[in-house]
Amino acid sequence: MPDDRTSIRVRFAPSPTGYLHVGGARTALFNWLFARHHGGAFILRIEDTDRVRSTEESVGGILSSMRWLGLDWDEGPGVGGQYEPYFQMQRLPFYRAVTEQLLERGKAYNCYCTPRELEERRKAALAAGESPGYDRRCRHLTSKEKAAFEASGRRPAIRFAMPLEGETVVDDLIRGQVRFANQQLDDLVIMKADDTPTYNFAVVVDDMLMQITHVIRADEHLSNTPRQIRIYEALSYPLPKFAHVSMILGEDRTKLSKRHGATSLSDYRDAGYIPEAMFNFLALLGWAYDDKTEIMSREEIIERFTLEKVNPAPAVFGLGCGYGNGDVIRHIPALELPHRSEPRLQSGYPLCKLFCIEELALVF
Repeated sequence: MPDDRTSIRVRFAPSPTGYLHVGGARTALFNWLFARHHGGAFILRIEDTDRVRSTEESVGGILSSMRWLGLDWDEGPGVGGQYEPYFQMQRLPFYRAVTEQLLERGKAYNCYCTPRELEERRKAALAAGESPGYDRRCRHLTSKEKAAFEASGRRPAIRFAMPLEGETVVDDLIRGQVRFANQQLDDLVIMKADDTPTYNFAVVVDDMLMQITHVIRADEHLSNTPRQIRIYEALSYPLPKFAHVSMILGEDRTKLSKRHGATSLSDYRDAGYIPEAMFNFLALLGWAYDDKTEIMSREEIIERFTLEKVNPAPAVFGLGCGYGNGDVIRHIPALELPHRSEPRLQSGYPLCKLFCIEELALVF
């Protein structure tokens, strides 16, 4: 497949199974800043293959939160683009076509193991102190064995045939080289028996077909990357550059969750935070231009943003009520303040009303 990439193209691909978490919002922001800094394209893609949990309400909430934060997209829902559609469930023919390529090249194979059989083997392996990964028993089935499974009515999943020796190296723009032993990576399912793709496969196909040049995402996906690299290579397609951003921790240094307070971007919006404050705060959550700069305009952040300044260490989310709002309000022209403040004063949140009045008093 030819590589037609001539400019930087990045994407944010949320799963519409809930609200836009502040961690996801920061990932979207870093991608957006990288694209705007380099004059590239920012693509929004919805990964909705989880049929049970994906909802239209979540899609609307994600789009609304991103617009509130000021993140526009060059391609995606409501905008279109040359690589549409931008919802995975509308892209199923693409995944099937690429799967057929892998099967023809001997890089993938049919797996007839049932979920029950897989679970029984997993438990047995754990009980014996062995790796619970797939044992590859369907990788070398004879034609007769395949025919017998087909005749019994079993619908196969499709697995990718990982290399059995050597290692896969991830050249990460934030973390440097990360090495994975191939023998520790089992043959992942790429297409389920119901003809829906798994995450690790769909994300490669979409990034490949949409000409994505840089994959900037949370570091929880770093362990997925060696498998994805091997799929790229099996399709003879050039790799994008990978950059894995550190996780966000609460003030107690544990993974950020609801027990630390609000984690939804919409919660902070509804509580009266202004988007400029949240934009500035999230941009500086793991990235810094220098050690002194705390408040920057959107234009300044775009001009200064580089991945080289992204810290690989976890970022601590310590946003308390009103953090950053006051400082940013002081940078808003006085004539804009009544218009900007009225929705907050009418929002029905007494604490934010009080905070806003105090801050306005300081300005005037």
